[in-house]
Amino acid sequence: MLFFRTLISFFNDREYVDLLLTTLATIAIGTVAYHFIEGWKWLDCIYFCVITLSTVGYGDFSPQTDGGKVFTIFYIIIGIGIILSFINTLYHHYSVSVKNNKSTNR
Repeated sequence: MLFFRTLISFFNDREYVDLLLTTLATIAIGTVAYHFIEGWKWLDCIYFCVITLSTVGYGDFSPQTDGGKVFTIFYIIIGIGIILSFINTLYHHYSVSVKNNKSTNR
């Protein structure tokens, strides 16, 4: 239940929503770019973007064209900061909610 309350409070804060939209836009831009540059299927493009920006990098997909490689260099530099900011903000919001919940239950 705490998870859902935290999620709802997350969506009620405009700053968090903006960060979520920025994250989704970053993934969407990468998805469209890889679809047209590399010719991959849409699901493969989304998968590659999430795996790359989360720094997991399984290696099952990699850009083969020069344009794809150049795009990936800039995509990683810009995208990792955005994704990590989102993850850090989400974690911070959740930990504050847990702390507040513990203090109100005493």
